[in-house]
Amino acid sequence: MIADVAEALLIIDFQNDFVPGGALPVPDGDAIAERVNELIYSSRFELVVATRDWHPADHASLVEQGGPWPPHCVQRSPGAELYSSLDRSRIDYVVDVGSGHDDDGYSGFEKSELSEILRRHGIDAVTVVGLATDYCVRATALDALREGLRVTVDRAGVRGIDVEPGDSERALAEIAGAGGSV
Repeated sequence: MIADVAEALLIIDFQNDFVPGGALPVPDGDAIAERVNELIYSSRFELVVATRDWHPADHASLVEQGGPWPPHCVQRSPGAELYSSLDRSRIDYVVDVGSGHDDDGYSGFEKSELSEILRRHGIDAVTVVGLATDYCVRATALDALREGLRVTVDRAGVRGIDVEPGDSERALAEIAGAGGSV
């Protein structure tokens, strides 16, 4: 909590399919586990929320449906579950995104109850960690800023895909340029 500001930790898509060995691995995605758990155990946050990519088997983003991605985070599959090294006992809410056939699910705010949960708990600021910096972390942080929240991205708690070299750094610069801090 920062000077009477209620703060939440948002853990974005830290799921089995996004770590090495998963269906769509983020390089070194598992390396954030220690930092994320450290933040979970800190007394800094009023609320801890994790998001999950939670796709139906025929999701529009999947290659088989003409989308760009291999099958990943299919509802009720082991790959869609939160990463096993994450201490789930301290997570107050799990918010599923991308659960409709055509829902992108890049942002934790997209067609979810995340905004309502944060408002209900009087949250003014969020610290964002998770995967991947250049996709879902970026989209969630930018939407949080649009929601009027103070946003910090914890650099040690994120990793990116970097399809193009520098994508993650550009995403962090975009968040900072929009008013967030990194």
